[in-house]
Amino acid sequence: MIRIGFSKDIHRLVMDRKLMLGGVHVPYYLGEAAHSDGDVVYHAVAEAILGALALGDLGKHFPDNDRDTENMNSAIIMNEVYKMMKLLGYHLNNLDVFISLEKPKLKDYIEEMRKNIASLLHADISVVSVKAGTNEKLGPVGEGKAVEAYAVVTLENE
Repeated sequence: MIRIGFSKDIHRLVMDRKLMLGGVHVPYYLGEAAHSDGDVVYHAVAEAILGALALGDLGKHFPDNDRDTENMNSAIIMNEVYKMMKLLGYHLNNLDVFISLEKPKLKDYIEEMRKNIASLLHADISVVSVKAGTNEKLGPVGEGKAVEAYAVVTLENE
């Protein structure tokens, strides 16, 4: 059986926070405002997997009013979601991620993001795609006020 999941995550960009994308600290003067570290890539991927497994959303498993998840490294979220996926007998078949961010350019960080995601999901890098683009100066992302990521996954039972 193959299951499909989709998700998106968006966070405002603010001063005095790190910009974390796919487990990579991208040097920039703004970072994500969030309860956790705000990694929109990891959040979108994790929630897409939860969706494919019909397990609800991130807020159900990692509430933003829980002190234990405050400033949490989102790799922990990915690890927990991976465990849920394995427990139900699935593995990653394919993942496609799109990051929308006006600045900075992400081309130098894409491969490291792919490696991080593949490692956390115990998958071959060949099934992990990460792309980035701008929002053509439209909306909060285009105005440089936010970053968002979309993820589509297919999971296959083992």
